[in-house]
Amino acid sequence: MYDPQVSLRFNIITNEWVIIAPRRAFRPQDFRRTDSPLVETPAYREDCPFCPGNEGHAPSEVYRLKAPGGAGWQTRVVYNKYPALSHDIPYPVRHNQGLKYSVDGFGIHEVIVETPRHDMTLALLDTHEVEAVLATYRSRYRACCEDPRIAHIIIFKNHGERAGTSLVHPHSQLVATPVVSYQVADRLRTMEDHQEQSGRCLACRMLAEEIEDGVRILQLTEHFVAFIPYAALSSFHLWIYPRKHRARFGDLTDEELEDLARTLRTILRKLHYGLNNPDFNYVIRSAPSHCDEEDFHWYLSIVPRLSRAAGFELGSGMYINASLPEESAAFLRSVELPEELLAPTQSGEWEIVKGS
Repeated sequence: MYDPQVSLRFNIITNEWVIIAPRRAFRPQDFRRTDSPLVETPAYREDCPFCPGNEGHAPSEVYRLKAPGGAGWQTRVVYNKYPALSHDIPYPVRHNQGLKYSVDGFGIHEVIVETPRHDMTLALLDTHEVEAVLATYRSRYRACCEDPRIAHIIIFKNHGERAGTSLVHPHSQLVATPVVSYQVADRLRTMEDHQEQSGRCLACRMLAEEIEDGVRILQLTEHFVAFIPYAALSSFHLWIYPRKHRARFGDLTDEELEDLARTLRTILRKLHYGLNNPDFNYVIRSAPSHCDEEDFHWYLSIVPRLSRAAGFELGSGMYINASLPEESAAFLRSVELPEELLAPTQSGEWEIVKGS
């Protein structure tokens, strides 16, 4: 039987077709996690290397941010104990032998500890604490940009077992590489081609259409728009874009950073309370170092892990989204957030006590 809700939609940013098949699911609220993720977790664990007082058990620290009026730290950055790449290689040499290509394993792999509290998540931190995390991201991003060996920087968070996390204490990661992956290069080419053909940024055009349509918008602020895209790759897959064209995350102003903190916190709280603390990944997608300013538009992508890729996805490279983006957006907009459970931390300027 023909179902008008079933369609193939084209994601203009990722250059991918998506099958929208809501008959495979039911209502947006049916995506709520049914087990109990909110296991009793202590605020401090003596065996956790990221808890205050256990700093000596963690790898070398490269950055520390002290909260205003606080005696301890607000965020810390340490080298990953099991890094994917090594920052100790002086220069990444490229090697070619026939059709075999390789580059020495240089790179930067850092862990951003988001809060001293072992039992917190970003969704439950207050706005100023989320802003401190984003400020730490920006500082480390800028520091990596100064290294001429770096071609691309990715900042990401894995929340929950299905998202790939191995440590409960809230943390994010930064990986900087000497090469640009095919996926990033392909999306950059898509943006460059559109810019060359139309003289306009593809993302800016998409944002204008999404704001005009309104049906997939989750939050619209002075500087940012959060929405579920028309061809979302999976259920509740959403993007946060700066409304002003910027190629790089590191160019955020302090005012924009504060606005992003409020936006990100609200969206994560909507997911937390609306879908019962789902596992998720988020990624800050920013321009490679060689990219011109007009050829890319950075954004933050949040991907709740509500389903798993199977044979069709692996064989075709095409995603199946079992929910209508418009219905998912309406559901998240309808989620009522509870009153604050924690008193806000003291606001004001942070103090960088290590790093730059």
